[in-house]
Amino acid sequence: MRRTLVAVMAMAVITPVALAACGKDDKSGSPAWVGTPSASASADSPRTESATVPISLAVTPATGKAEVPVSAEIGFKVAGAKVTTVTLKDSAGKPVAGTLREDGSAWVPSSPLKTKQKYAASVVATAEDGSTKSAGTSFTTMGKPARKTGTGLYLFDDHTYGVAMPVVVEFSPGIKKADRAAVQRRMFVSTTPAQPGVWSWTPTGTQAYYRGPEFWQSGTTLKVRIALGGLPTGSGRYGDRDRSATAKIGRKFEMKVDNKSKKMTVVQDGKAIKTMPVSLGKKSTPSSSGTMVVMEKKADTVFDTTAELGPEEGYRTEIQFAQRLTWSGQYIHSAPWSVGDQGRRNVSHGCVNVAPGNARWLFDRTLIGDPVTVKGTEDKLSYGNGWTPWDKPWSEFVKGSALPVPAALQ
Repeated sequence: MRRTLVAVMAMAVITPVALAACGKDDKSGSPAWVGTPSASASADSPRTESATVPISLAVTPATGKAEVPVSAEIGFKVAGAKVTTVTLKDSAGKPVAGTLREDGSAWVPSSPLKTKQKYAASVVATAEDGSTKSAGTSFTTMGKPARKTGTGLYLFDDHTYGVAMPVVVEFSPGIKKADRAAVQRRMFVSTTPAQPGVWSWTPTGTQAYYRGPEFWQSGTTLKVRIALGGLPTGSGRYGDRDRSATAKIGRKFEMKVDNKSKKMTVVQDGKAIKTMPVSLGKKSTPSSSGTMVVMEKKADTVFDTTAELGPEEGYRTEIQFAQRLTWSGQYIHSAPWSVGDQGRRNVSHGCVNVAPGNARWLFDRTLIGDPVTVKGTEDKLSYGNGWTPWDKPWSEFVKGSALPVPAALQ
């Protein structure tokens, strides 16, 4: 049975507060940042400058620059040395926390700067022989922007997710192609233990997904910062706020549905633990074939399509143990009315129907982010209809990145 996003999902980008996740500093482990800040720089006082080695150092924003976005980074061009210390202070002399990017191209504040505030930065570069050179700048940030881009992060602190859980960021309105690279540079992900990953955009620019070549390892810690507060996002808009979350990845649990056999096979940690009959979508409303993930779970809900389809074709039905797979309304759910058809023929409106006992068994064991693969139906899953990054092979997925992908990951 199908339902619309409006009727069921509360996590919409139109209400980004509901999607927000306030991250906590993860003091454990040594996460490897991917395209993100490194903790190698400090806010110590600059060392005494030495001229024994010719060092050139230029810092941005330019001195005296006004109307600087509150997402500003302290950038630098350096030759003959490496930047070792960055200090940024507000007008009251209070230090601002931040870290160097992994590639050493800039220093990123840990949170957006304040509006209409004057800041002063000092940067020290150190050569191999120990000689140093320092440079400074001061600038003033802009006021609150009149137009903003709404953002959402589908990841929450202290939650445990399935191994196929992508990092999903949503934008309203969508980000145009010309502006995606700048936005992508401010979306940081680290994994412990370290695992590679890449961002990829949907064609409309309303969502970006982060995943690796394979499912996450069980026990992985995902630490995410979407540092878009005050960032120019194109068309005179600025990101509404920073969002962050630190979450865990649980055991490996997969659901594989085969239209030919009309059965679901449940695999946990590589071992098949249960097989159950299913009924998929009838020919007029076929289920979508593809790799999806569990996006939402509701023990009790109501599927109501009367507003969408009208009182004659629409229906209103109470449903138990519903697990959403697509925005368009494909679910796994209990269907006592189709038990006689399960394993034999397809009679649903596109959902995966299972018997009440099997629906409860699945519901008690699944996590948001568990992968579900459906194969052999008349319909193909549309990319972006749900959290669909795993429905593309890796070689195609990486083409959606707005930034160059390292050769080792292509």
